[in-house]
Amino acid sequence: MNPDLSRPRPAGGEEHPLLLPFAERELPAGRHQFHKERLMAQIHEDLRAADVPTPAPTGPARAGRTRSPFPRRAFFVPAAAFALAGALAVGFLSYVDRGAADGPGSTMATGPALTTRIGAADPQGTPQLLDRISLASSAASASGPAVRADQFIYIGSKTANTYVKTVGDKSTLVSEELHMRHQWNSPDGTKGWLIEPGNTGPEGVTLAGPDEKGNTPTPYLNAPTYDYLAGLPTDPDVLLKRIYQETQGHGRGPDQEAFTTIGDLLRGSYPPAELTAALYKAAAKIPGVVTVDEAVDAAGRSGIAVARLDEHSGQREEWIFDRQTLTFLGERSVQVQGESGEQGLIKPGTVVSTSAVMHRTVVDRIKELPTAAR
Repeated sequence: MNPDLSRPRPAGGEEHPLLLPFAERELPAGRHQFHKERLMAQIHEDLRAADVPTPAPTGPARAGRTRSPFPRRAFFVPAAAFALAGALAVGFLSYVDRGAADGPGSTMATGPALTTRIGAADPQGTPQLLDRISLASSAASASGPAVRADQFIYIGSKTANTYVKTVGDKSTLVSEELHMRHQWNSPDGTKGWLIEPGNTGPEGVTLAGPDEKGNTPTPYLNAPTYDYLAGLPTDPDVLLKRIYQETQGHGRGPDQEAFTTIGDLLRGSYPPAELTAALYKAAAKIPGVVTVDEAVDAAGRSGIAVARLDEHSGQREEWIFDRQTLTFLGERSVQVQGESGEQGLIKPGTVVSTSAVMHRTVVDRIKELPTAAR
């Protein structure tokens, strides 16, 4: 499956994560909440399996959201992997790009929080733009590698989060360093590996095996496998109806939840070509979807965005595309209205989360990097 440990809750603490061994570090501020949310997610999955209405979990992983981030951002990771979370060896720097500022002329700043210019939103022409993106994605996906059962889907992405850190009675707004995460998954989801600074040790963690109860996780929309995605309907109307049905009761509203779910699939999975095209066409049918004239991904690449505002949190979720090729670059969430977070520390212009898909392909072996990523 597809865990994304970087999004639910970033690691806090001022110590440099590459300099101290795991035994010398206490659990960073925010990590307690992270593991709490993972536990809530397991409860969510148990309740889902039993067909019991799920209580909305709490936690500031992404301000304004009440759904558990674990099924979306961090699908199944064995409990034993928790022991591996901690600092990374200095030698790992040659393998993982830790990220940097965007460079000259960037709209993203380094410092206590990632900030950006808020792009202008316009609903006019958004369905037409998504139709063009759908056509472009179909052409690109059709020329991409096929996936055999014995291969692995690799996604390398640059990511960072901004969050409120509270120590005692003092709260401050801080952001992670931009860093690379490397993830491999077998098409059926039974094998996988994750390497990410701050969330795994230098060798990473396995994504294989049963859960804490010995059960094999069942794939679903918010925790898909490639094989599961290959079985989804490719008619946009049928697909969107299914998304609404399967995400009913989650998040702050059905439209925002549907938009977020599609964004997660576009960013964190490897959908077949026909499904990718259908996802874009389905997104065009969600009320409130707009075009944003400028957005910058975690790698500093500027593009045009398709976005939707979560009116409860004031945050706008933006899918960023190359202006010429319409290739999907990444995703970010920006505070655009009001304030959120503890003590209202997340101000307009704050980039709450940002990601950039740097490499997405098929490899023959687990932990194998494609040539372009070495």
